[in-house]
Amino acid sequence: MKLTRFITALIAVPAVLCSVSIAEEQVSFTLQIRGILSDKCFQCHGPDAHQRQAGLRLDEEASAKSVLESGQRAVVGGDAGASELLTRIHSTDPDLKMPPDSTGKPLSDTDRALLRRWVEEGAAWETHWAFLPVQRPAVPTLSDETGIVNDIDRFIRRRLIERGLQPNGSADRVALLRRVTLDLTGLPPTVADVRAFLADESADAYEKAVDRLLTSPEYGEHMARFWLDAARYGDTHGLHLDNYREMWVYRDWVINAFNTNKPFDEFATEQLAGDLLENATEDQLVATGFNRCHVTTSEGGSIAEEVHVRNVVDRVVTTGTVFMGLTLDCSRCHDHKFD
Repeated sequence: MKLTRFITALIAVPAVLCSVSIAEEQVSFTLQIRGILSDKCFQCHGPDAHQRQAGLRLDEEASAKSVLESGQRAVVGGDAGASELLTRIHSTDPDLKMPPDSTGKPLSDTDRALLRRWVEEGAAWETHWAFLPVQRPAVPTLSDETGIVNDIDRFIRRRLIERGLQPNGSADRVALLRRVTLDLTGLPPTVADVRAFLADESADAYEKAVDRLLTSPEYGEHMARFWLDAARYGDTHGLHLDNYREMWVYRDWVINAFNTNKPFDEFATEQLAGDLLENATEDQLVATGFNRCHVTTSEGGSIAEEVHVRNVVDRVVTTGTVFMGLTLDCSRCHDHKFD
């Protein structure tokens, strides 16, 4: 019996501590609330106009806080009593209860408590960090600048200080050359490269080594690999017999773009629409190979429209991933266009 009580107490302690921790921190819309609304509410109060009920969208702040057809407001920041959302999720009346039992998605007591706390704390709506404008953070001020080369070092040093840690010493010259050579070319330095670097005792020996690597053919070949992976490049069709196809000219165009330091706006424009530019050059036409890297087959498929749609989806998904950093696969079946 004593052992049972002891174990029960051990289980209860983390729960109590967790409750205290949660109570002390403000509820995060992005981390705690959006997931509840998306899972339990968006089916009837989300982006799908055909499924939407009562003209309410809980995926948009303006709609959630506007006057509804009933004259109520779903969410009133700081006023739990005036928030119809809270009234409905706590109701036991089957005609008023939200979500309805028929959805099979009941809210837990924790869900209700979080929603109430969120409203009481002001119902702050947050934009996902990925869609916020980029801002330069305040650079930490350090009492000891030893070993600091740039601002990134200051952020790292501050975190080390907070954790009571000391930075490691600088890597030896051979290690530095090996690391930067692998980073920029994907290959280790040659013996001749190492000897030349060690023999150069000038203050800017490392900078000169970096400049040499940036102007090497291997730099473009290495960097192009990452882009070509994202662009789903392949030397073969990728289907059935996986036969060879003449795509190497596009591959070489990408490599050359990196090696000649082509401006990114030109790099993007020529791949997406090089054939639409006025007096397009052969080089710009080759760049549009980006749009033809998808899996292909010589038979064309038995249903032409199906093949066409599949290719369009592939292009949309690839373009969104490469140029926007968003996965657009959802739009194939859902109203929300990205994850």
